[in-house]
Amino acid sequence: MKLNTSNRKRFRVSNKVKRVASKDRYRLSISRSSKNISAQIIDDIKKITLLSASSVEKDLRSSDKVNKTELSKIVAARLAKKAHEKNITKIFFDRGSYRYHGRIKIFAETLRENGMEF
Repeated sequence: MKLNTSNRKRFRVSNKVKRVASKDRYRLSISRSSKNISAQIIDDIKKITLLSASSVEKDLRSSDKVNKTELSKIVAARLAKKAHEKNITKIFFDRGSYRYHGRIKIFAETLRENGMEF
């Protein structure tokens, strides 16, 4: 089966992260669309999702209109807060097929400001 360019990029980045993954770190997978952003912290050994945060959650949708970069900051802060409650501070950042630029970069920087290490 032949993969298109975006799938090849996503698999290349994710497999590199999974290869170096250890038991003391989890993987943060991020996905975005033209309007929304979502992220989840995944345990690859047990193959389960531990935490998730998204911009389509009810309390974020009902808030005032904010631009997409501010929405990324809000979602990142919310995810970092949930991670601290479960004592997760070290992660691997899996950006998927997205470049480390724009909303993805802002998301990562906000996570670092809130105490996450990657």
